[in-house]
Amino acid sequence: MRIATWNVNSIRTRKALVVDFLHQLDVDVVAMQETKCRDDQFPFDEFDAAGYEVAHFGLNQWNGVAIASRLGLSNIEQGFPGMPGFSKTGELPPPLEARAISATIEGIRVCSVYVPNGRGLDDPHFSYKLSWLDHLGQAFRDYAQSPHALPFAIAGDFNVAPVDSDVGDTAFLQPGTTHTSEAERKALAQFQTTAGVADVVRPLQPEGYTFWDYKQGKFAKDEGLRIDFIYGSPSFVELVEGGFIHRDARKGESPSDHVPVIVDLASEDEDDRPMIF
Repeated sequence: MRIATWNVNSIRTRKALVVDFLHQLDVDVVAMQETKCRDDQFPFDEFDAAGYEVAHFGLNQWNGVAIASRLGLSNIEQGFPGMPGFSKTGELPPPLEARAISATIEGIRVCSVYVPNGRGLDDPHFSYKLSWLDHLGQAFRDYAQSPHALPFAIAGDFNVAPVDSDVGDTAFLQPGTTHTSEAERKALAQFQTTAGVADVVRPLQPEGYTFWDYKQGKFAKDEGLRIDFIYGSPSFVELVEGGFIHRDARKGESPSDHVPVIVDLASEDEDDRPMIF
């Protein structure tokens, strides 16, 4: 099974690009983030014609997450137990945002997540980000301890670069900057510990970025960030046979500012899949 995660930055703009990617790289399952549409606006027909079933969670033109699979989907869940909401106006309870969706595919549980950006270290969105990661870890700790737990992956845009080598854009290393702050890095590390998960692609591709800003020729100068990950449970990690960052997806016409991260799981039927970096 080949599983990918990709912040597509508007699925309506990039539906053809995503479908082409699925075919060209022989992807079985893709977790998508920033679909930026309501459920009734998602291009289900294009994915159905390509042979993919889609579960989508979108409330408006912001955020939005989805899972597309050509191997079927079951036990679909929007959000996760205890997922925090957010309100700039102090509304109680704060409304939930479309930032997580899970489904089961052939005995593997996959969760697509879009972690809050944080916006600024003094912004209420920053504490929301830290709380969101904390509750995500708790939810999957509880899932892992449940009698029905399956091998699982939490895949998506985490909006945190865990170490300085994940930062090619030095603007993100300046004091007071989000994505690289000590608080965010500690929250991400604690999420991994609490959920009992590990980055499954880093051991296979230690270097490389997954995001480059559209501005100032960041991609051409390779001034990017590594903020998109696939975190797997121990039983998921045991199945991993390969993984890579598909950097070429940032090239071409109207690309997303993120690129896919891909992992291959062991199966009985081994085949030759394209490995394109």
